[in-house]
Amino acid sequence: MTRSVLVLGAGSWGTALALLLARNGHSVWLWSHDPQHVHVMQQTRQNAQYLPEINFPDNLQPIAELTPYILQVCAVIIVVPSQGFRQTLQRIAPHMSEETHLCWATKGLEYDTGLLFHQVAKQILGENSQLAVLSGPSFAKEVAIGLPTAVTIASKSEESVKTWVELFHHANFRAYTSYDIIGVQMGGAIKNVIAIAAGIADGLGLGANSRAALITRGLTEMVRLGTALGGQRDTFMGLAGLGDLILTCTDNQSRNRRFGWALGQGIPSQQAQAAIQQVIEGISTAREVMRLAHQHQIEMPIVEQVNAVLQGDCSPNEAVQILLSREPKQE
Repeated sequence: MTRSVLVLGAGSWGTALALLLARNGHSVWLWSHDPQHVHVMQQTRQNAQYLPEINFPDNLQPIAELTPYILQVCAVIIVVPSQGFRQTLQRIAPHMSEETHLCWATKGLEYDTGLLFHQVAKQILGENSQLAVLSGPSFAKEVAIGLPTAVTIASKSEESVKTWVELFHHANFRAYTSYDIIGVQMGGAIKNVIAIAAGIADGLGLGANSRAALITRGLTEMVRLGTALGGQRDTFMGLAGLGDLILTCTDNQSRNRRFGWALGQGIPSQQAQAAIQQVIEGISTAREVMRLAHQHQIEMPIVEQVNAVLQGDCSPNEAVQILLSREPKQE
């Protein structure tokens, strides 16, 4: 069945998902907050800034205005950086009907509150809104060119899960379902912080053993906090947890891993961010994860040291030494 979908956020991931939806036969509008960016995409029929040389199908239209299109769609997916999530939702809320399905593929926590995005959405849209999250091991470019990918779509609503799976499921894009909206979000958030740690270790030349240890112990930290917040342990062993963690920690398509590698090489944080030219979600997420860890009295030594490096409280080498000097304990 052909449906109309609005994708909010024309970065690499938003564009990749818009391409997938359009190839599935849906009418897709891709919105950017930057009118000039929209104009260029309309003229060139591609997003040369983030996904060059991938042409848009005719049923994918870049737009700069929102109001005329929100009223026409059955579903909206938010793919903006985490710091823009609340503002974007507030912008569309007056035009959303209760029947409109909302999903987000943003990974992180709200800055300064530590709220998960379903909590933010409920504050703005109400308790009865149709909410879902898409997460899992998925690099934008690989999805955009049609390489096989598997993700998780989670919602408390069976109708919402079914709607989004029908929209996204494709021969090369498998969507698994979950009702653990907390666990899926926490996996997607924490893995970015651990990826920075893995990048730092590789930048320091600490070897494959160290990377494997960081991934494994990072997963333990993810499970500790995620289950304390209400997530299900099995979720963290699946695509949205372990799967995404492995991908983000081991491949240089990950901007968080590349950022960590730059820090390990001694490159200043601002310079590393400028070179990557996209938002590094793990930077703000590290602070918010530590806030939640302190609230729930959860021990997260790897995240704690990453946050210390990001806050300028210690160097990458000092952070490694602190981790290595911890008392031996049972795994």
